[in-house]
Amino acid sequence: MAKTDKKPAAKPATKASAKPAAKPAAKGQAIDIGISADHRAAIAKGLNGLLADTFTLYLTTHNFHWNVTGPMFNTLHVMFMDQYTELWNAVDPIAERIRALGFPAKGSFADYAKFSTLPDAPTEPPKAKEMIRILVAGHEAVARTGRALYPLVDEASDEPTADLLTQRLDVHEKAAWMLRSLLED
Repeated sequence: MAKTDKKPAAKPATKASAKPAAKPAAKGQAIDIGISADHRAAIAKGLNGLLADTFTLYLTTHNFHWNVTGPMFNTLHVMFMDQYTELWNAVDPIAERIRALGFPAKGSFADYAKFSTLPDAPTEPPKAKEMIRILVAGHEAVARTGRALYPLVDEASDEPTADLLTQRLDVHEKAAWMLRSLLED
């Protein structure tokens, strides 16, 4: 049998093979997880905003844990520690989801200042009730950031991100409620 240089005929395009190739990730590896490159980029951008908000709220909460004073000291000191610990543990899953989508997770104070919807912690520690008000506003802002991503995540059928957002919303809405309850007379 003689060897030929003929290549097999190309297969006709099917619906699955007609879709555009996945955008290359780091080091030329393509990502094809069933979410378009455009959707992945937009979701990663939104998650970087959530990451920035979460880290900013973490830092503010930890700051208040260190600096709270007054008759509610012990209650708030412990509550703030529980909250900043939860926030600290939240940043990794958010960053890892961004990476799983094929994009870098932002991790500098400059990026957080640019992407966060929350203000930085006050330079002078406020009184305890003002700390509580600031943290209520912070948790509500993070919830709004997460909730704003849902339409895009739903459109992309990105269930892992939807699950992450659901968990984060539950935490932030409950934290805001518990903090608000401390402000009632």
